[in-house]
Amino acid sequence: MSPKQYTKALTIAGSDSGGGAGIQADLKTFSALGCYGMSVITAMTAQNTQTVAGIQAAEPQFVAQQIDAVLDDIGTDAIKIGMLFSAEIIEAVAERLKAHKSENIVLDPVMISKSGAQLLKEDAIETMVKQLFPVAKLITPNKPEAEKLTGINIETDNDIKHAAEILFDTGAKSVLIKGGHLKGKQSKDMLFCKNGGKTDTYVFASARINTKNTHGTGCTYSSAIASYLAHDCDLESAVKFAKQYVKGAIEDGAAYKTGSGHGPLNHFFNVWNR
Repeated sequence: MSPKQYTKALTIAGSDSGGGAGIQADLKTFSALGCYGMSVITAMTAQNTQTVAGIQAAEPQFVAQQIDAVLDDIGTDAIKIGMLFSAEIIEAVAERLKAHKSENIVLDPVMISKSGAQLLKEDAIETMVKQLFPVAKLITPNKPEAEKLTGINIETDNDIKHAAEILFDTGAKSVLIKGGHLKGKQSKDMLFCKNGGKTDTYVFASARINTKNTHGTGCTYSSAIASYLAHDCDLESAVKFAKQYVKGAIEDGAAYKTGSGHGPLNHFFNVWNR
């Protein structure tokens, strides 16, 4: 009888020393959702619930070396990409993922931290669009990121649809525009998938939760989607289940106080025995 295999997921992202976002949030999410988690660190941040005090980027060739070390030996069933910081790192990541013919890539185009710190250099945005959008199965911008990428103001469903079409024109295969920054009683996310000559649209809505403990929500959402893709879910189901997971993690995490700023989600709400 052949040995069992873990379902595996890889995060390529920055480190959050406060543990709420970045690779720490990704690895917690992978573990909570039944995946063996691996990491490629693109940058280290000195970070807590209030601020990003400093950023130290990894050398691009070392980022590439990390990717090769994982994929040459262990392999993966899905990849989540988060903070990339520079054009040089983006180019190194894109080159190695293409060389490995990687699939099930979820790209969270992280640009600004919850505290307002710049996590992607301005001159790196075009490189990310050109090099990584075409290889990703899904990109997951929030409202400010989608506005930055498309140059349009997003307030309505029609604005969201327009933004998705612009992103498709850049080479994106599927687009999830997250509605956490939009107004309204519900947090509504819209998934757009190209299906031949038409676009399939899916809406995922949930009631807003009154809490400031939302640090790492985007990282958690994208890594949850990657986890479900690793478990062989189709894209619509992966987003649906990931949305449910994030909602539960925010709801449970709202009862806790961690630090003095935006606290983290409880990634293990569905695992820990109270």
